[in-house]
Amino acid sequence: MQKKVLLGDEAIAQAAIDAGISGIYAYPGTPSTEITEYIQQSKDAKAKGIRSAWSANEKTAMEAALGMSYAGKRSMVCMKHVGLNVAADPFVNSAITGANGGMIVVSADDPSMHSSQNEQDSRALAKFALIPVLEPANQQEAYDLVHYGFEMSEKYKIPVMVRITTRLAHSRAGVALKEKREQNKINIPKNPVQFVLLPANARKQYKVLLENQKHFVNESETSGNNRYFDGKDKSLGVIASGIGYNYLMENYDGDCPYPVLKISQYPLPYILVNKIAKECKELLILEDGFPMIEEMLRGFLDNSLKIKGRISGEIPRDGELNPNIVARALGLTDTVGNDIPALVSPRPPSLCAGCPHIDSYLDLNAVLEEYTPGRVFADIGCYTLGALPPYNSINSCVDMGASITMAKGASDAGLRPAVAVIGDSTFTHSGMTGLLDCVNDNTPVTVFILDNATTGMTGGQVSSASGHIEEICKGLGVEEDHIHILNPMKRYHEQNMKVIEKELEYEGVSVIIPRRECIQTIGKHKKEKTGGDKPK
Repeated sequence: MQKKVLLGDEAIAQAAIDAGISGIYAYPGTPSTEITEYIQQSKDAKAKGIRSAWSANEKTAMEAALGMSYAGKRSMVCMKHVGLNVAADPFVNSAITGANGGMIVVSADDPSMHSSQNEQDSRALAKFALIPVLEPANQQEAYDLVHYGFEMSEKYKIPVMVRITTRLAHSRAGVALKEKREQNKINIPKNPVQFVLLPANARKQYKVLLENQKHFVNESETSGNNRYFDGKDKSLGVIASGIGYNYLMENYDGDCPYPVLKISQYPLPYILVNKIAKECKELLILEDGFPMIEEMLRGFLDNSLKIKGRISGEIPRDGELNPNIVARALGLTDTVGNDIPALVSPRPPSLCAGCPHIDSYLDLNAVLEEYTPGRVFADIGCYTLGALPPYNSINSCVDMGASITMAKGASDAGLRPAVAVIGDSTFTHSGMTGLLDCVNDNTPVTVFILDNATTGMTGGQVSSASGHIEEICKGLGVEEDHIHILNPMKRYHEQNMKVIEKELEYEGVSVIIPRRECIQTIGKHKKEKTGGDKPK
């Protein structure tokens, strides 16, 4: 049996290849990015013709994966938790259309917000949509559950979510691989109206989804993915989901004295939950993210059993789980140790030396000096670091694409000038529709599309906007006289300021595109040309 040492993300990707996927669809977002990158760099995936290019956003990725499933092929769509918000419309409706070829939705959550705006838990949206969830505890389970997920998806004709968190995504372990499976052949759905969500059809499909819930529960109770481990000390029972189980075992060197219910599949296995509830005086719930299990238990355990977890305070309500938090909740010695001495001064994240965004912000700051502050609405990308000193250039960062529409709303309120700053990749992800709203209302707003020819924040992936930005803006109705390409370099500072000054005064929609390649991808492209650091 072949074994590989893989990140959690890579284990999921390798499992998808081995399970016979025909396509993976994604928009880069930490901690999910490496799944797609692994498949893009895989010789095996290339030989099999697996489609793996980046999508414009998570919604288009979800819809394309659903289309591949419709054609009978196995597909995977990957995103981070906030990306699931973007894909929520097709995600929720896909539970009602169902799947044809096996379809897995990987959502990578980011407790503690290492690289995110919030801590939301993807299990909540899956529960809302009535879609089954698989939550691996380690890299081997991540690999195995992808195989199981595809089988379950095709058995019940339903998309299946695989939910992971940052620590599992970005840690490595040995993984034993399974025998490779051939890709499905094209197979159109037998039910010709399965994917037609007219109300008359959708009502029938929804009844099928509801009827399947009992089967999903039965799968949770019989698949072996949820396991009950007996313990001698019944004063406490522990329900541990996903990576929380690892943290529990770490505290006891694999030999926990209490009964343990390990959760890797949802809906919750009610028989196993009732078993541990009846045997133990108290329950401790260990889950990385929201208190989802804890809330559900408080709902269907109709007794006086004390349940401890994030709601009751034994586990902190925010932040990711770790072994020390688990130790404290169990009443064990906290081994967190002393603070590390401050040998070096803390260094906040900053724009790279030579980053083109630096000159773009210096140009904009210089022009805005004559106005009162608080006029620049920004977006999600490397350029969000313009909020920090020494630039202090931007005043908002809410979600992908919000810069243009927030600037529009502020302009509608009477704020002049109103400025939006958005990256090239984010513009085609979620900014185009906001610009169309501005054009339709002829809103006085100046939109900076910072074009560094890549998706820089997540490692330099290809941007869907490359080579298209001006034509997109023209097509949306921006007047050509008010679309400007700037070279963000110090030598052009005065020249760039004049263009910005003029457009800030314009009572209509203007677009300014500072264009210079990301300093990181320049270096990467040089290495590729000289043969250094070639992808494996």
